[in-house]
Amino acid sequence: MHELSVAMGIVRIAEAELRNSGAGKIDKIELQIGTLAGIEFEALDFVWPMAVRNTVLEGAERELEIITACGKCLECDHEYEMQKLYDPCPLCRSNLRGIIRGRELRVKALEVT
Repeated sequence: MHELSVAMGIVRIAEAELRNSGAGKIDKIELQIGTLAGIEFEALDFVWPMAVRNTVLEGAERELEIITACGKCLECDHEYEMQKLYDPCPLCRSNLRGIIRGRELRVKALEVT
């Protein structure tokens, strides 16, 4: 379950940003995670309380923005929503595509006091 290491990495980012800001505590963390980022959202929800216990994120509100994956066919230039990494173009069935969005895994914002 790599979601625990992902959550712990998020904690490390938050700790570093809190040190850099000089603030006292983090009230809210906003995350953006794409549907092709390889994260199981239920597993992340499960490990989150353990990962943030006794850290700067304990008690902080967590807001999660899920980014729906989008690809662009390299054959016909059609942009389409992707459910899986290997989804073919729905128009021409080509497997040649670029991924426009959906692999994000970022801390978008921290609210501190």
